[in-house]
Amino acid sequence: MSMQAVARENRELILSVEHLKKKIGKKWIVNDVNFDVRAGEIFGFLGPNGAGKTTTIRMLVDLIKPTEGKVSICGFNVNRDPERALAFVGSIVENPEVYTYMTGWENLQHFARMQPGVDDKRIQEVVEIVRLDQRIHDKVKNFSLGMRQRLGIAQALLGRPRLLILDEPTNGLDPKGIKELRAFIRTLADEGMAVFVSSHLLSEIQLLCDRVGIISQGKVLAVGGVEELISGKVPYVIWQLFPKTQGIKLLHEEGIQLVEHAHEVLDDTLIAGLREDSVVTQMDSERIPLLITKLVSQGIQIKDVHTINPTLEQLFLDMTEGESIE
Repeated sequence: MSMQAVARENRELILSVEHLKKKIGKKWIVNDVNFDVRAGEIFGFLGPNGAGKTTTIRMLVDLIKPTEGKVSICGFNVNRDPERALAFVGSIVENPEVYTYMTGWENLQHFARMQPGVDDKRIQEVVEIVRLDQRIHDKVKNFSLGMRQRLGIAQALLGRPRLLILDEPTNGLDPKGIKELRAFIRTLADEGMAVFVSSHLLSEIQLLCDRVGIISQGKVLAVGGVEELISGKVPYVIWQLFPKTQGIKLLHEEGIQLVEHAHEVLDDTLIAGLREDSVVTQMDSERIPLLITKLVSQGIQIKDVHTINPTLEQLFLDMTEGESIE
């Protein structure tokens, strides 16, 4: 076991999901899902359309009951003792509920009345945590989307939760807003909070999360550290060769695996950058220098060659066989 894994095991277990199942009619929407989230950890949850991701999240916060299995938060069973279990949870599942005709402060006061022990001092604390102190007394109708998202998180933090559940938190945010939110979520985890994030932005999950669970057709295909999950993947190498046909022939003779359907395994940004003379291969990058020598000796021009280290998106596409993602 690595030092990171040992350190993780020593942290308090906040969320535990064991053999979770949900059957609707004759169909298993969620079928034997298992994972856990510990204090100070950001856990990402990924899945294509119809994977059972949203159903799982709803079971975590007791919006629907599981057919089988157990969800525990800080040792309390969500199904048997929802009030005590959910006292440890702050969540934004669906869009944050805010009243646009009220100020940000008035919105937080309204939600604070529903929770014991939340006074104006606590409201001021969460306002500073989400960095809304300059605009909190403005009407919410004048807030940007990013500010509304932060107001929703402030609302979720009012009760001092141990677990924060965020469903698609970066939806609709511009790149600057996403970067700010990412830094903010990391700060919360560094202070000991467990954070559960569902997202379809795979690159964001890779940048944000410590560990990830990949779900498809109701089953979890993999759970692990982001680097751990992608480390075993062979990198892609993209060549620009002229003449292309001759270059492909030589690579094939050298036993190099050519990727024919690159759009199924590469990120969209990489696909957009492919040119007419691009050749996508999957190979050990240590072989590149020798192959360059052989290509040049055969009179083949190498306009460019670069290695694409595996990403979570490539792993995801590989595992789910190209299924679309939410």
